[in-house]
Amino acid sequence: MDIQSIGVVGAGQMGNGIAHVMALAGYEVLLTDISQEALDAAQTLTRNNMARQVSRDKITQAQMDDALSRIGCTLTLTDLGRTDLIIEAATERETVKQAIFEDLIPHLKPETILTSNTSSISITRLASRTDRPERFMGFHFMNPVPVMQLVELIRGIATDGPTYDTCLKVVENLGKTAASAEDFPGFIVNRILMPMINEAVYTLYEGVGNVRSIDQSMKLGANHPMGPLELADFIGLDTCLAIMNVLHDGLADTKYRPCPLLTKYVEAGWLGRKSGRGFYDYRGDAPVPTR
Repeated sequence: MDIQSIGVVGAGQMGNGIAHVMALAGYEVLLTDISQEALDAAQTLTRNNMARQVSRDKITQAQMDDALSRIGCTLTLTDLGRTDLIIEAATERETVKQAIFEDLIPHLKPETILTSNTSSISITRLASRTDRPERFMGFHFMNPVPVMQLVELIRGIATDGPTYDTCLKVVENLGKTAASAEDFPGFIVNRILMPMINEAVYTLYEGVGNVRSIDQSMKLGANHPMGPLELADFIGLDTCLAIMNVLHDGLADTKYRPCPLLTKYVEAGWLGRKSGRGFYDYRGDAPVPTR
């Protein structure tokens, strides 16, 4: 199938980034959210991020203008039914995602491909609640989308070959690299990354090191660009906890048990950068460790 138009559900950090790269690659994009404020913020952020790319000679002003003209916004989810490929990038809660797909189904073209940007939820289970499990798969971008080169493509048990090949072609058109993953909890990246972050939280919880020493150790000792606690704040501690719960529940292994300290931070509403506090406090001029 030749994809020309792409619907993106959710105008948050991931959905905004997906719309950005799709429009730059020449696709017509329709972005939806339940909040007009979120759509307005997404348009402003996209414009600012593309302007930064222009200033760094990554793209031209003409490319930016053309890309922005290809992004449309709507508060009506069902407007996406006319697109060729839909990428759901809503909150990482299965019930929310299922409700979105159920609302979309009556309005889709027969050939429309459904995908989810979920970082850990079963693609097979999500697909089973739709009328097209063979044309459903995981399309997992990394954050921040315009910068990160990897996209995980996850086949559910029913995903057919043409659907995979079509999504692979889209990834290649973006200039990104696809990693094919099987539909098991966490897929590839989060199956490896989240337990590392969780172990860093345990290291903090048990007093082996403080926030700064743990992050410095991994940045300078393992050459990681960000420390694991800094990265957790960037991702969102609620998202990290949700993925660890999926791993723990889905794989039934105690090594995936979320650290109680991670749970405590989420219960406090200290979710990282997006809430102003997490393992660092971001409310001042520079981030300050909270432990």
